[in-house]
Amino acid sequence: VLRPTLIKIGGRIYRKNLIQEQAYQHEEEEEEDFCAGPSDCADEPCDAFVVEETEKGFQCRVEVPSPLYKYIIGKKGETKKRLETETRTSISIPKPGVEGEIVITGQHRGGVISARTRIDVLLDSFRKKQPFTHFLSFALNQPTIQEKFLQFKEEVLEKCSKDHGVSSSLFQNPAKLHLTLGTLVLLNEQETQKACDLLQRCKEDFVDQIAGGKPLTVEVAGVEYMNDDPAMTDVLYAKVHMKDGSDRLQVIADQLVERFVASGLMLKEWDRVKLHATVMNTLFRKDPSAEERNNTMTGKSSFKERESFNGRNILKLFENFYFGEVQLDSVRLSQRFSSDASGYYATSGQL
Repeated sequence: VLRPTLIKIGGRIYRKNLIQEQAYQHEEEEEEDFCAGPSDCADEPCDAFVVEETEKGFQCRVEVPSPLYKYIIGKKGETKKRLETETRTSISIPKPGVEGEIVITGQHRGGVISARTRIDVLLDSFRKKQPFTHFLSFALNQPTIQEKFLQFKEEVLEKCSKDHGVSSSLFQNPAKLHLTLGTLVLLNEQETQKACDLLQRCKEDFVDQIAGGKPLTVEVAGVEYMNDDPAMTDVLYAKVHMKDGSDRLQVIADQLVERFVASGLMLKEWDRVKLHATVMNTLFRKDPSAEERNNTMTGKSSFKERESFNGRNILKLFENFYFGEVQLDSVRLSQRFSSDASGYYATSGQL
């Protein structure tokens, strides 16, 4: 340890420190359990959270949604015990299903800071692995659009049903036609309320100004595919653009996502929002309620089962298909796997 091997790389000399690896066997979700080493976080500044001094030492509280408690506890309580031993703290966790705060107490401020930082790292890691629960959307299910969509579906099945993989099960539910701006993992009522509040602040800060206080008139026209080979299509979408030729819809979408990413409620996926309305998706083939999402994070198992379809003829015949004009007057915080009276996704909040 005191005399590590020295390695010369690009004119600089680096120490090669010994790493002692320990294997922990966990099942399923706890499989990828990990913790930063005890000294990794002790010197971290704690401006991001409050450490209170008490009669018995120091204390720090952290709000954690109840579905994430199990990742702090670990299999048979191993993660919690290890954290407590290595940071010399005591960690109090509410009962499963009961919303509340995790309380970290210890005699040394550094130990409490270290435990809190390591809990944050664990939570951040496992939160990223949760399937999304909500998404920001513009509804495109107005009667005229639904009518044209059903006409599109009928004509595609009439003219292209013999093409490989094309069937009626691929089509979106017309009542759920929408534009997705971004997805969120909201694990309790407090987080949902936080997202609703942020949506209202966005309205006041920039949406009203960009939209001029009026609905945005957009046209839904033409179809395009997501992947590289039209003969192996998984997602076919309708294109959306402002009728006046401006980029106001794109600007609002990008700024909303930017705000939600900055707040920690949403993960950044792309540099700008890809405005599209999914009309056909191979995920719908086996699960009509499946929401489109253009990466594999949410459905590792379903991704392998997808059977692509040959979209060449559809793209050729319906390249400029006109779905109609629509007034966009609200952004919704929509709940995944839900329906309201109109058939659209249930709304947790909107601007």
